[in-house]
Amino acid sequence: MESKGQYPPRGNHTTLMDFILLGFSDVPDLQEFLFGVFLIIYVIILMGNSLIIIITQTDPSLRTPMYFFLGNFSSLEICYVSVTVPRLLTDLCRQSRSISFLACATQMYFFLVFGATECFILTAMAYDRYVAICNPLLYPLIMNSRLCIQLAAGCWITGIPVHIGFTYLIFSLPFCGSNQLNHFFCDIPPILKLACGDTFTIEILVYTVAVLVVTIPFMLILGSYVKIISTILKLPSAAGRAKAFSTCSSHLVVVTLFFGSGIISYLRPKSSHSTGMDKFLSLFYSIVTPMFNPIIYCLRNKDVLVALKKFLPKWIVI
Repeated sequence: MESKGQYPPRGNHTTLMDFILLGFSDVPDLQEFLFGVFLIIYVIILMGNSLIIIITQTDPSLRTPMYFFLGNFSSLEICYVSVTVPRLLTDLCRQSRSISFLACATQMYFFLVFGATECFILTAMAYDRYVAICNPLLYPLIMNSRLCIQLAAGCWITGIPVHIGFTYLIFSLPFCGSNQLNHFFCDIPPILKLACGDTFTIEILVYTVAVLVVTIPFMLILGSYVKIISTILKLPSAAGRAKAFSTCSSHLVVVTLFFGSGIISYLRPKSSHSTGMDKFLSLFYSIVTPMFNPIIYCLRNKDVLVALKKFLPKWIVI
């Protein structure tokens, strides 16, 4: 009997025309609860990041390179979660959870592109903090508007050509047997599990791209913060040290959450992969971390808090 969504066999393989996203179908009694939880998280992400974008654009005191990159980061977070969460919410409400081959490839492509962009923007934000703290006198000269725009544009564009080819190679693999994707979106590990034949070359490519996109930016950020912390500790006054560290702490927390889960997910050995762990890590870096980001930046950043206190009363009155 042929599986749903497949053409008749061609040679030794079957051409899949769609996948079935199993998602959280293994807990049918929790579908409504999970829908409510993910909907609330999605609304928090949209509202929190939209608020940051608005105040960084409207408050004159936040028109600095640091908040320029924060506005870009918040815009990116909205795009990033919108690739997966609306589809997840839809699947929690319906019985048919099929996703076409093309739609699956498109979802993976945008997820990878926005994920790479996030790595690059977090690196640019670390560089901004490095220049501000380690070279404060040259900061206005180095971090001029032209360089900020170039860095932001580079972050958004760099991953596009790489992941077009990367996604094409993954979906050029032969797929046979089951078309059931035991995940809630089209991510690399569950897709490769359904591929037939030797996937060794693709797996090496996955590790290579992960090193280039995740590990190298993480090492650059780590190097920046070693120098930043070293400089902060040399400051003569405790107040100066506290102020300098407060401008970096939010970014450092976000970097730890995002890169930690991403590195564990994509760079751990294949033998240690399990469906439950893959879903948990994917939930963490694709949904949970973006929810915490606006909260972290708002609660741990005095400038943002002051801007919010000025903005919210006006908005409430309107």
